Amino acid sequence: MSVDFLVVGAGVAGMRAAITLAEQGTVLVVAKDAIEESSTEYAQGGIAVALSDDDNFSLHVQDTLMAGDGLCSGPAVEALVKEGPARIDELLRWGTNFDMENGHFVMGREGAHSRSRVLHAGGDSTGREIARALYEKSSSLKNLSFQSFAAVTDLLMEDGRVTGAVAYDQKTKSRVHVHARAVLLATGGAGQLFLNTTNPTVATGDGIGIAYRVGAEVSDAEFIQFHPTALFIPGRPRFLLSEALRGEGAILRNVNGDRFMHRYHAMEELAPRDVVSRSIIAEMAATQATHVLLDLSHKDAAWIRQRFPTIYETCFKFGIDLTKQAAPVHPAAHYIMGGVRTNLLGQTSVPGLYAAGEVACTGVHGANRLASNSLLEGVVFGARAGEAMLGEAAKPATGRTFGDEQFPLLERERLQQLAWEGCGIARNAAGIERVLKAIDHGGRHNIASPGRRDYERRNLATVLRLVAKAALKREESRGGHYRTDFPAKLDEPLHSSVRRGQATKLISWPVS
Repeated sequence: MSVDFLVVGAGVAGMRAAITLAEQGTVLVVAKDAIEESSTEYAQGGIAVALSDDDNFSLHVQDTLMAGDGLCSGPAVEALVKEGPARIDELLRWGTNFDMENGHFVMGREGAHSRSRVLHAGGDSTGREIARALYEKSSSLKNLSFQSFAAVTDLLMEDGRVTGAVAYDQKTKSRVHVHARAVLLATGGAGQLFLNTTNPTVATGDGIGIAYRVGAEVSDAEFIQFHPTALFIPGRPRFLLSEALRGEGAILRNVNGDRFMHRYHAMEELAPRDVVSRSIIAEMAATQATHVLLDLSHKDAAWIRQRFPTIYETCFKFGIDLTKQAAPVHPAAHYIMGGVRTNLLGQTSVPGLYAAGEVACTGVHGANRLASNSLLEGVVFGARAGEAMLGEAAKPATGRTFGDEQFPLLERERLQQLAWEGCGIARNAAGIERVLKAIDHGGRHNIASPGRRDYERRNLATVLRLVAKAALKREESRGGHYRTDFPAKLDEPLHSSVRRGQATKLISWPVS
């Protein structure tokens, strides 16, 4: 089949781009699972934007740069912050219902923010509400269509440029070639790489793996953000307990009931996420415990149920009443700051291929994402990518599959265990090298009729290798990357960079 524009992924970045693209051409949005299943749906904390009277652009920029630990791209951060209010106005026009009180937005504060600038919807259902509004808007556009349960497995190439993609239709178990003037990867993150993650099952690093295989540059893959507070109940998924809980006064205690964050950072519970995650790991080791406790029970019970309805109900379902008791928590992989490197228009290093949202590395997040900047990045850079793609000239419906039909023998669970042990919160050369050795010796084989799980495993193995190679190369600790054998930070902030067939290197990005 042939369309003008192909968007891979139906989260906030993909939907926002598709709305712009549908103004001037036919658009197909492909989702690997149900249209509603994306990381956007699980984004509880909110969307950060400088709107209040005591806030301004420069403060939001400053907070973002501080969290990014020297690796943020200044122009990217400026674009994010300055275009944010216009995108919020857009969401409001399209029916997004942000929480309001007495005619004013309820602005929350989260870790490493100097001001209360985080908009919420439904208390802790912000991503879901934004996705609903974007989906309703996009569904009204005649040029835009959706295809669910179709996993994009490879890209089509012709004369060095991307001319479409191959989608695996899970219903018919067949592969379909989709030709397009340009392709946008908006596939989200790679949290399923790790044994403990807050990400949905669809977050298997597909966009990064697909783009890398056609020669796109991947940057800063070693910077993984581990959310400090995922609900820890053995045998259950690691449900996210939003940073907004700590922003609203939740306290971290060890299993003995003692507060401990004051021993690790002056901002205590509101310290940057990487600091809080490492502090929790250290406290768990000191108390020989499997978890710590997040305590909100000192707050008004009715307020807790109203402010955090989804979190309260989920915890209650597991036997924890947040109005009366603390919840057991443990860090979990949450967000990848790096990804497919793009410019400020979403263009990758491969002609015809664009990326936006968590799959992309614009430099907005640097070495550590500031809380609630990700939804804003999705709408700002999704719109930018859509506008840039409109300039792509029509191409003939041609192209050959550019992929690798060999699949790793290592199973998903083994890859997750390797990633958690060797490329998790605290890393060292010996552990990282064990990961690389296991992947190298794991072997590969051909599969006659591969399915979604096979393609996902191939992407997970690719991304794990990229993360490990970059983590080994970066002999320092910075942001979400912490090396126990190199705890200091290097003077010069450098980005990791790799393309297929080349060694991973550390480079300076040109000032744009």
